[in-house]
Amino acid sequence: MASSSGFLPPYTDSGRTALIPEMPWHYSGTLLTVEYRTDPAKVRAILPPELGLADEDPGAVAFIWADWQSCSTGGAELLDPSRSQYLEAFAVVRATYQGVTYSRCVLIWVTTDFAIGRGWFQGYPKKLGSAYVTRPYNRGIAAPRIAEGGTFGASLAAYDHRLATAKVTLREPAESNGFVNAHKMVHHRYMPSLVPGAGMSLEQIVTMGGVDLDLGQPWKGDAELSLFDSPWDEPASLLPVDEIIAGYYCEVGTTFAGGTLLTDGSSPV
Repeated sequence: MASSSGFLPPYTDSGRTALIPEMPWHYSGTLLTVEYRTDPAKVRAILPPELGLADEDPGAVAFIWADWQSCSTGGAELLDPSRSQYLEAFAVVRATYQGVTYSRCVLIWVTTDFAIGRGWFQGYPKKLGSAYVTRPYNRGIAAPRIAEGGTFGASLAAYDHRLATAKVTLREPAESNGFVNAHKMVHHRYMPSLVPGAGMSLEQIVTMGGVDLDLGQPWKGDAELSLFDSPWDEPASLLPVDEIIAGYYCEVGTTFAGGTLLTDGSSPV
């Protein structure tokens, strides 16, 4: 290992075959968000016991489609777009830990392996899926505009089963991109021990957030969201839609440069 390099395996002398490059990781993209309410008991059930419900609006959920272009320092991935472009769809709730309110990603599907690698390192519960979202353009009639009346659709599937569809029609500029996904994230980084019954080799609670945030003008509008279960995923059962709050669309840029360790319960085994 002394002569090998790369952030995650496979490690080689050159480091080129590593699944992901060294931090920091830079992101530019768009977020299509539908905020809704579910039964707070459903949110409680999906959180680990050491996390608590948010004090206000504890049943609020944000279901988000993100269309990303990302790169490491130097931007080499941007000239090989298959290494920089991906989509993801994810569900965010809010939770408290040690008296602080955080956002918490509880379900997430992504379209590439390098995004899964980064997510597992950070503590996101990423799985492979198929996500699509309408893209805006400023020419022609085959795309909406980020303006009043602009209508966006989105879909999510995994293992050939449809899991979610959404529709957002923009109405007006907004002061924010919603309130559920507006805090630093609190995540668990888990890895079971290779020895059966020996617990977790990695069991950390961490917090993280983007730096150098570059947020475009958010837009707010009317939204629809339908969730479905499959034999392998259960968003409709875990976080059913009881009441739509609003839909949002926003352009965003940010950088991930690391997080903060809150609690470490890792076993030495």
